[in-house]
Amino acid sequence: MIRIICLFIGYLCGLFQTSYIYGRLHGIDIREHGSGNAGTTNALRTLGLKAGLITFLGDTLKTILAIVIVNLLFRDEYSHMIKLLAMYAGAGAILGHNFPFYLKFKGGKGIAATAGIVLSFDMIMAILGIITFFSTFFLTHYVSLGSLLVYIGLMIETVVLGQLGFFGLSQSLLYELYALVFALAVLAFYKHRTNIKRLLSHTENKTYLKEKK
Repeated sequence: MIRIICLFIGYLCGLFQTSYIYGRLHGIDIREHGSGNAGTTNALRTLGLKAGLITFLGDTLKTILAIVIVNLLFRDEYSHMIKLLAMYAGAGAILGHNFPFYLKFKGGKGIAATAGIVLSFDMIMAILGIITFFSTFFLTHYVSLGSLLVYIGLMIETVVLGQLGFFGLSQSLLYELYALVFALAVLAFYKHRTNIKRLLSHTENKTYLKEKK
C-alpha cells in the first residue's frame, strides 16, 4: 500500500504540465504544434529558449517535489526503504507527466521529470547524468540520443551504487529498485520509439540552442 501511496503522490505532482500551461498562457496548445509532445524539446523548438528552460525547470522540480514530500512523510517510519519509496514517487511523477488524465493521457516523454530523480536521488548519479546528456547533446545536437543514454547510464549506476550499499536497502529491496528503474527505462525507450527509428535512419531532428547561421 505504501508504494501505491508514493506512486499516487508522484502522479499528482506530475500532473503539472509546464509546457502545456506555458503554451496556453501564450495562446497555443503545445500538443498541436511541432512534434505534438508536451515536453521541453518541443517547447524549445516551438516557443523558444525561454520556454524550453522554463519547461525543463518546471518538469524537473515537480519530480523533486514528489520525492521531497515522500521523504518528509515517510523517512522516519520507513527509513529502511526510503530510497525505494523515493523512486516510486519519481516514477509516479513521470507517469503523471506522460499520461495526465485531464489531457486525455497525452503528455510528454518524461525526460525532464526523470532529471528530477537523478538530481535528487544521488550526487554521483546527478553528475554522471549531466555529463552524459550535455556531452552527447553538444557533440550531436540530438536531444533524444542524450536522453536515452542518460537512461542507460541510470540503470547501470543504480545497480552499481546499490550493490556498493549507497542506498541503504536490503538485497530484496534493491532488486525491486532495479526492476522499477528498468521499467522506467523501457517506458522511456517506448516513448522515444519514433526518435529511435529516425536516429537509425539518420533523419532525426537536431536541436540548437540558437539558430544556425
